[in-house]
Amino acid sequence: MMKYRKKPVVIEAEQWAPHKNSQFIQQAKLNMIDSDTDWTCKECGNRASLHANCPTLEGWHIVCPGDYIIKGIKGEFYPCKPDIFEMTYEIVK
Repeated sequence: MMKYRKKPVVIEAEQWAPHKNSQFIQQAKLNMIDSDTDWTCKECGNRASLHANCPTLEGWHIVCPGDYIIKGIKGEFYPCKPDIFEMTYEIVK
């Protein structure tokens, strides 16, 4: 089996919070979840009303409070859990 190393790529990202409104978040076109029932998220334990949907190349993904929104190399947006983000990325100075 071959092994591969991820190419170093600089990305733009921002940590999301419910009702956060920045130019970057607006570009990602997140939609707050509007549910008839206020279910509890299995990932983070927060109510549905504190989540958003993010349109990605693979379809819609649920964004939990604290998730990072990443702008990919082709201009696409997608969410990433904080622990994975912190293991994968570091701040560029």
